[in-house]
Amino acid sequence: MQFIAGKVYHVYNRGNNSQCIYLSKANYLYFLSKVQKMLIPDCDILAYCLMPNHFHFLIQPNEEGCIIPQTSKGDKIQSLSRNIGVLQSSYTRAIQKQEGIKGSLFQQKTKAKMLEPSKWPGKNTVATCLHYIHQNPLKAGLVTKLEDWEYSSFQDFAQIRNGKLCNIELAVNLAEIDLLTFRNDSYGVMRDEIIEKVIF
Repeated sequence: MQFIAGKVYHVYNRGNNSQCIYLSKANYLYFLSKVQKMLIPDCDILAYCLMPNHFHFLIQPNEEGCIIPQTSKGDKIQSLSRNIGVLQSSYTRAIQKQEGIKGSLFQQKTKAKMLEPSKWPGKNTVATCLHYIHQNPLKAGLVTKLEDWEYSSFQDFAQIRNGKLCNIELAVNLAEIDLLTFRNDSYGVMRDEIIEKVIF
């Protein structure tokens, strides 16, 4: 993954063979604590959603995250890319120890799609991706209301919870969303062709 500072990216990955990667509430919270420690120095997190077998993050890398640290091995991997990999490998080791298992937990390559300006009038690609990320638990039938899924940033945007992981102010500006109408807007139907071309 190569990132450009100031651009916005949809970052996502799933469990190897679609296996579950979060097996308990403690696993979800542990993963988020690692995200805060390892990714926040390199980027602003605009939105996120952890699902039982995959995750989504909407991020804006900063200059530090795009630096290629000097290493004795001569690797040319940006700090943010490296830390995304370390996040997943260290979380995998914790789950392996917890469950007494071996093997890969995540698919080998984490995807990162840079969001381009929308070709559809009135469609902000950052807003489209943000709402798509939050709609995941509802579309999967895990909840009947977006407000009920606690492992996403929806509750923070809806002002139900005062989470510290996301830069809400930056997300609001980039997505051009109104927090007063956010809940209703979040349930809007998005066309599949827009989602496929904009987000993936």
